[in-house]
Amino acid sequence: MNADLQQAVAALGEGPLQETAIQRHIAPLFSRVLASDRVYLANHSLGRPLDSMAEDVAEGTALWYGKLGDAWDAWLDEREAFRARLAALIGAPRADCIVPKTAAGQGLRSVLNALPAKPRVISTRGEFDSIDVILKQYAALGRIDMRWIEPDAQDNFSIEHLIDAVGEGADLVVVSQVMFMTGQIVEDLNTLAAACHQRGARLLVDSYHAIGVIPVDVGQMHSDFMIGGSYKYLRGGPGACFLYISPEALESGLRPLDTGWFANSDTFAYQRPSPPALKSGGDAFLESTPPVLTWYQARSGQEFTLAMGVERLRAYSLKQLGPLRGYLPGLLLDAGIRAVIGGDAQHGAFLAIRLANAMDLPAKLEREGIVCDARGEWLRLCPDCLTRDEELHRAVAALAKILHEQK
Repeated sequence: MNADLQQAVAALGEGPLQETAIQRHIAPLFSRVLASDRVYLANHSLGRPLDSMAEDVAEGTALWYGKLGDAWDAWLDEREAFRARLAALIGAPRADCIVPKTAAGQGLRSVLNALPAKPRVISTRGEFDSIDVILKQYAALGRIDMRWIEPDAQDNFSIEHLIDAVGEGADLVVVSQVMFMTGQIVEDLNTLAAACHQRGARLLVDSYHAIGVIPVDVGQMHSDFMIGGSYKYLRGGPGACFLYISPEALESGLRPLDTGWFANSDTFAYQRPSPPALKSGGDAFLESTPPVLTWYQARSGQEFTLAMGVERLRAYSLKQLGPLRGYLPGLLLDAGIRAVIGGDAQHGAFLAIRLANAMDLPAKLEREGIVCDARGEWLRLCPDCLTRDEELHRAVAALAKILHEQK
């Protein structure tokens, strides 16, 4: 672990996080992104990186400059460190269950392509676009049979509807642990996994909005697959994603179609048997020459989350989101707000505000110095532990001003 990070976290002491201590000890680790006076409430989209991220990437590139082809030994050591940190973050039983990918969708495709025949797939209308697009394209080309589960009137999803659909026949269920549009936490995924396994189906969980937000234990969940990445709450930017494959799935005879020469049993021996002799476990799902700098790019954010502790970060997030809801004055209800959700144990790290013109608001808020985003009818506001209470007040005041100007 970075020594500055270790020292800063130790200086926080024990107990709940406090704004004054965070600003004193943690904020200096983020001096580059905190140099702006904008209020950043898009942490659910792109997480703010530590200053040391640039140093980590420079380390990876220095190996290239200094060692050229001999850099691969150190690069592959970093790959294994990347896998080990992710395994710790999701409670995976071993690091080789983690397969590095450049996108969560790449992990989904690896699973779809490894399933035999024409899989029967069930998913929800609440999945993020990358997952949604892949499933729809596979269905359009006749590669899968697809069934969709609709939300209820509050845009929530229930595992009971998924379980009922599995009972009608399925090979794979794809569902988010935390829904990207509303932040709903889909509860009892272990019950869904049990129902899938009882009927011969497998479960793939998209935990992109859960990892680093709430404790994730993939073993307790009993999912066969999990996808996610570092772009959001792990502060690792784009390209540092993964596919988790459970030991049971690996031992079931599942064979990858999406593979490559880095999965060869002896990668650099250049033996060429037919069929290929692949590594064991998750290493068989490694593909061709990987983008090595993403592992360095993701290092500082993973270490930060592990050092701070997800439970501690979650408690502080709820401490921020509750007052943020309270700062939305009652008069805003006359300005087009249909619902405000989040800030409780049933939702993830952001507040979602339902507005008819939600997609128009981020650009207007940007002009007021507030950075956020919207998906459909939902405006999303997501502080992180660096966000000060004064910034939350500024954001709500700006939103109130805009809503009343457009009445």
